[in-house]
Amino acid sequence: MQSVPWRGGSWRVAVGMACCVLSFAFPPNVLALDIPPHYSIESPRAASSLLLDIARAGERLVAVGERGHILYSDDDGRQWLQARVPTRQMLTAVHFVDARHGWAVGHDASILASSDGGESWSLQFEDVEREAPLLDVWFEDVLHGIAVGAYGALLETRDGGRTWLDIDERLDNEDGYHLNAITRVEGAGLFIVGEMGTLFRSEDDGQSWVSIALPYDGSLFGVLPSGTPSELLVYGLRGNLLLSSDAGDSWQAIGLHEQGAAFVTGLAGASLLADGRIVIVGHAGAVLVSTDRGRTFSVVHRPDRRSLAAVACSRQGELILVGQGGVRTATATGLDAIQQ
Repeated sequence: MQSVPWRGGSWRVAVGMACCVLSFAFPPNVLALDIPPHYSIESPRAASSLLLDIARAGERLVAVGERGHILYSDDDGRQWLQARVPTRQMLTAVHFVDARHGWAVGHDASILASSDGGESWSLQFEDVEREAPLLDVWFEDVLHGIAVGAYGALLETRDGGRTWLDIDERLDNEDGYHLNAITRVEGAGLFIVGEMGTLFRSEDDGQSWVSIALPYDGSLFGVLPSGTPSELLVYGLRGNLLLSSDAGDSWQAIGLHEQGAAFVTGLAGASLLADGRIVIVGHAGAVLVSTDRGRTFSVVHRPDRRSLAAVACSRQGELILVGQGGVRTATATGLDAIQQ
């Protein structure tokens, strides 16, 4: 595959470099899926392979990662089953709107859909000519969804994924900066973050977007609601973490180093847990936990120093971590029980 230099704007692109070097071109987005898919190879070691995202589908956990691997667990991550998936491309993100309906995205602009809680998947969209990944996906309901990705990719569906349209012209992103994450914040709207301090907000479910200035111009890998209406956190390279209490109009830097975290590099993924805790994970095994809506964090680095990409929570309050080396279960602090 032809390649171009990587610009360093996406955590999910970075961890996938060993498997795929990215390049990009934008052809027309009408796609006929007339080539028989290559299914991911079933492997007893899939739960130990590189995984890049995890989400809840009701009581079930679903994780996605390299080689088209999608795993699901009905016992809070103790045992994992591998789904049959019609791609071998790296999958970067997964999102469920309810216990049954979910979508996953990945390299070659792949979009997969499940209607049975992640046990089986169909390929809705793929554009090999782009030779670049989609990096996150968000759905409002079973019909309306938006996917974002490298080099400014922005796709939308209004029919549950039967058709996907390019809508990147809605963004003021002439330089085609990577779009790394998308989420909704109660009382504020949709937010997209990306490289070079890129931040966009939509108050009409993605029909129009405004660019928001940040006091940081490095890459942002994620955006997360704090649990309070109109309040959100953005995070990214070198441990940069910012909080807004007014829907993005003003920002406060959260000084992790001032809070005793002397060594925090890239922050890659985060979750707002059901009990109100905010957990952010990242490079070198970093796990950050906040119990005050993101004002302060306790920080640990797991001894193995393996980079983490995403986090979920078990029904018992344990953390389910995914990243390099697959999936593992940790205590509420982010360490294993024997490491406490």
